[in-house]
Amino acid sequence: MSGMPAGSFVNALRVRPEVLRLAPPDTDMPWTLRVQAAEAWDAVRVECTPDTTVGAVKQAAMANLLPDIAQPEAYLVKLHGAEVRDEGLTLRQVGARDASTLFLTSRRRRPLK
Repeated sequence: MSGMPAGSFVNALRVRPEVLRLAPPDTDMPWTLRVQAAEAWDAVRVECTPDTTVGAVKQAAMANLLPDIAQPEAYLVKLHGAEVRDEGLTLRQVGARDASTLFLTSRRRRPLK
């Protein structure tokens, strides 16, 4: 696996083939994040910059993974198991790195049946 950027192998596991591009085309070293949606049992890769907001990544991923959700604010974003409370912060500000995984899940817990 030499020559592969760190995390590119993990970001390629069980994700949709397309990459959502939020980074400008002239970005030298874009980050590639994995965004996983619990309710969809699916994940997508998002190419962005460290200065992309968490909200922008959430919006793009939800449009792709959960297109029928009318209220995106009913979903939260987690990084390293903790909720990102301010989605207006940049990825760098919340401690994300290239190849990080963001997790989308409903704010309301549903009982198991």
